[in-house]
Amino acid sequence: MIADHAFELFSEHAFLSLPDFAGAFATTVKIEGLNAAGSIKLKTARGLVEALERSGRLGPGSALIESTSGNLGIALASVCAAKGYPLTLVTDPNANDAGVRAMRALGAEVVVVTERDANGGYLQTRIECVRRMLAADPALVWTDQYAHPANPATHRHTTAVEIITGFGLPDWLFVGTGTAGTLMGCVQAFQALGAPTRIVAVDTVGSVTFHSAPAVRHIPGLGSSRPSQLLRDDGSFTKVVIPETDTVRTCRRVARRYGLLVGGSTGTVLSAVARLAPAIAAGSRVLALSPDFGDRYLDTIYNDDWVTDRYGPEVLDDAPAADRPLPALRKDELINHA
Repeated sequence: MIADHAFELFSEHAFLSLPDFAGAFATTVKIEGLNAAGSIKLKTARGLVEALERSGRLGPGSALIESTSGNLGIALASVCAAKGYPLTLVTDPNANDAGVRAMRALGAEVVVVTERDANGGYLQTRIECVRRMLAADPALVWTDQYAHPANPATHRHTTAVEIITGFGLPDWLFVGTGTAGTLMGCVQAFQALGAPTRIVAVDTVGSVTFHSAPAVRHIPGLGSSRPSQLLRDDGSFTKVVIPETDTVRTCRRVARRYGLLVGGSTGTVLSAVARLAPAIAAGSRVLALSPDFGDRYLDTIYNDDWVTDRYGPEVLDDAPAADRPLPALRKDELINHA
């Protein structure tokens, strides 16, 4: 395949088995980082921009703006560079330095806000900054990943289809939840098929997406400091929240055992697989979405000093061969499990 644009480069059917990861069932990850922007967010970015083009809101001379914690910003910068749209990205101190450098290298203007919002995060601060900039420059167009229906629609027609055609119907599907675009796209697709797949929405402790108590979070990707505008909680999926300490342990465990350097969202999702293992029947086919790789987290999750400063030395797993089992899921971390 010779693509005309970088944003057309995808590896749609990249699945990796993790033998003996947890329980008496097969755990597989769908690798989403094998594209020109390095994450599943390239689908979201392309879907948002092309939906705005179809609606007539974008055209020659248009400029875009978006709030991002990292991957969506890189993906949008890639799409906008290829399409010739100027782009402003509003991010925060939790964004990885490598990610911010990538955004700038791709031609985006990056604004970093530093004031936390009322829930201890930066999301509302970023959005307020976007709104101020929109008011000051009416020519700017906000892609609005948080509310645009193109976000879930993109994943309904890409990610979900790729799962079904490349993997088949999983018994369990674990999906990380940020804006909830990927989650809702998959939920809609599997519901339309009448599939028996159990879908698990995974969030991080400190996020308010599932109405948990807000708290300071350090790892970008999953979670939010305000309710999702895309989430439709109809009881059809299980919701689980995972502490960041589990995320760190799982990322490092997967790297050392399987030779796969995964990002924070993947570590969180795989932590949920391990936590729910006692509820998953032997022989089940379990699929976890892996949004990105761990190269953007080398200075954080994989940095001993960074981990120790934020979570304490007990979070470090100093025995590469050890398969430290994760503790059983506490009731306060399992939001619902039908």
